[in-house]
Amino acid sequence: MRRIKDNALSIAFLVLFLACLAGQAVAGRLDYNERQLVNGGEPVSLLQYAFSSDYAVDVAENWQSEYLQFFLFIMVTVWLVQRGSPESKEPGKEGAESDQEQLVGAHARPGSPAWARAKGLRLRLYSNSLGLTMGVIFLLSWGAQSVAGQAAYNAERLADLRDPVGWGSYVTSPDFWNRSLQNWQSELLAVLSMVVLSIYLRQRGSPESKPVGAPHSATGVEG
Repeated sequence: MRRIKDNALSIAFLVLFLACLAGQAVAGRLDYNERQLVNGGEPVSLLQYAFSSDYAVDVAENWQSEYLQFFLFIMVTVWLVQRGSPESKEPGKEGAESDQEQLVGAHARPGSPAWARAKGLRLRLYSNSLGLTMGVIFLLSWGAQSVAGQAAYNAERLADLRDPVGWGSYVTSPDFWNRSLQNWQSELLAVLSMVVLSIYLRQRGSPESKPVGAPHSATGVEG
């Protein structure tokens, strides 16, 4: 029970994620089968839909936009600040900071990760491992979206007796960029809202908010 309590936040979001993923498959299949019947096609089973390009592209396009949001926010907040926001460093602390502030090399503490004590490439990789990982996941999910999207797009074209298109043609098509940009703008708006609204609004007890009594101008302070 102690282990569950210590990891309750990640467990809760994992359960919610899996529930939404399953719910999307069920709802998506119903919608897909309705369109199939309208167009004179055959309905598919839940398993067939879960392995279809239609389901894959919908999942991948959401994942890539989320990881793009995290990647950009992680990297941009190294250099840019927003006075008064708990999501920002304090003005004047822009940049990668010193080894002493980051507790690396000779400044590592007894509980510091082993790679924080390393030098050269290992330290550089570990120092940027979060941003690199988010960036790689974004690129992989973007690639998955483009491949699945091409397959789904070509299936529609073939059903309309039109020639299929290649991957290069698809990733430069309006369909692909419409899917991508409608997700990107929503993620960027969400980040902007969180950064700005957290200057003036509070949520008692949340680490994403400043303490209720903290001044609006307090920056990088979490409740």
